[in-house]
This record gives sequence, C-alpha cells and structure tokens, in this order.
Amino acid sequence: MQNRAHQLAISSERLADILQLQPGRAHEFCGPARRTLAVWLMARLPMGAPVIWLRPGWSAEHLHPQGVAEWASPAGLIVLSPPREAEALGCAEEALRSGAVALVVIELSSPPALTPLRRLHLAAEAGLARRADRQLWGVVLTPEQGDAPGVESRWHLAPCDARASTQSQISPIWRLERLRARMAPKAAWHVTTSLDVTTNA
Repeated sequence: MQNRAHQLAISSERLADILQLQPGRAHEFCGPARRTLAVWLMARLPMGAPVIWLRPGWSAEHLHPQGVAEWASPAGLIVLSPPREAEALGCAEEALRSGAVALVVIELSSPPALTPLRRLHLAAEAGLARRADRQLWGVVLTPEQGDAPGVESRWHLAPCDARASTQSQISPIWRLERLRARMAPKAAWHVTTSLDVTTNA
C-alpha cells in the first residue's frame, strides 16, 4: 500500500497535466473503468477531503473503501444510495451548490438530459464561489460512450491488454480518451498501474 501511494504521489502530477477539468463545471466519465477514473480524481484532493458519491440504490454493485484505498484515501468518502436517479441528480445539485465538498460523483444508468446537466453546472458555479481553494467538480458517470449533452468535458477509460513491467511482472494498463472538451481536441493515452502516462496512444 505504501509503495502504491508513493508511486501515485510521483506520477499523479503527470496525470493531472492530462486530466484537466475546469472547476465549477460538470464533467462526464464513461466507459467500463469510469469509477476508477473518478477515484484517480479523488486522489488529487487533500487526504480526507469530503467527497460525495451517489450510486443507484437498486444496484448490486457497491463502492468498497478498500478498493478506493488502492489509489486514494477513503477517509472523507460519503456514499449515498438514492432510490431514483431524479433524486440522485437533486442530491448532486444540492451538494455542489453548498460548496461543502470538492467533488461530487453521481452514477447514472444513462446520460442525463440537458436540463438537469445545466442545473448541475449552475450549482457547481455557485458552490465554487463559496470555496476558498477554488476547487469543485461535478462528475457524472455514464456507461459505454457516455454522450451526456452539455458537459464541459467527456473522458472514457477502459482496461486494455496488460504489459510487462521493467521488473518482468505483468502490469495492468488502461486507455484514457478525451472524447470532448471545449478547449482541447480529442486525444488518447495509455496509463499504467503507477499512473505513468504514455502519450499519443
């Protein structure tokens, strides 16, 4: 665990250079490893910083703190399970508007409509104005290729074939794609277990 945390500390700055998310806005993470990408974003926050994670109350899948701890501190993680997606969107909106947390993650079964997305943007802008550190993000997790209308940026993360590391061990690897961003073109990278990034993937 200490070794992984050390690797994360060394390489997270490089990942942060790529995963540029404008604060005070709602962003979309999609693909089979979208939750992993959200946890990587959590790792950029101060240890123990409160994070609200909204997951479907009817889903059999659960977010386990031990799995989160592989990458980020789960100390400030608050997991809520609203019974309906409309309620989850409402909770996300209120959490963003309060400015009490730096990150709000909401898992959805399909991309939200434009109106709820705009409400998330407005709430995030209001919450950002209340935060002295000027750090606040809303992240919508959607399956497959996402396609939520009106998001500030859209990122896709998926596992791909493992590669041999320098220690002759097999290491997991992911393909990170920027599918949409207002101020940047589409691009793709490979990310290794230690969050080292290979450009022009």
